[in-house]
Amino acid sequence: MRRSILVSSFLVLALAAPIAAVRAQEHTMAAPASEKKVTLQGEVLDMACFVAHNGQGPSHAACAVKCLKGGQPMGLLAKDGTVYLLFADHADATAYDKTKELGGKNVEIQGELASKGTFKGITVDSVKPL
Repeated sequence: MRRSILVSSFLVLALAAPIAAVRAQEHTMAAPASEKKVTLQGEVLDMACFVAHNGQGPSHAACAVKCLKGGQPMGLLAKDGTVYLLFADHADATAYDKTKELGGKNVEIQGELASKGTFKGITVDSVKPL
């Protein structure tokens, strides 16, 4: 009896392992979110103030810069009204860090657009004030 339970357990594990491996591989091979190079113009946002109390514009610029330097999430309110979350490039965050200084101001951002469902973001490659 003990031996049949042991053999049965071994067979279950032996059959389950390949299934788990295939599922893990499917997860790592999932199609990437859509990505493409874009150039967009709009206002640099401190997302915490923008979402919580519509903090934006020149009157909010000093607060936006302070919040962005303090680590709040950063976004771009594009001219068409779309809000994008901004990301630092893992290899070189220089442009992203420069963007923090431009909170509340209109800029032109070039970078890589990524989206997942209705969520959109941009990895900042370059920024210039307008």
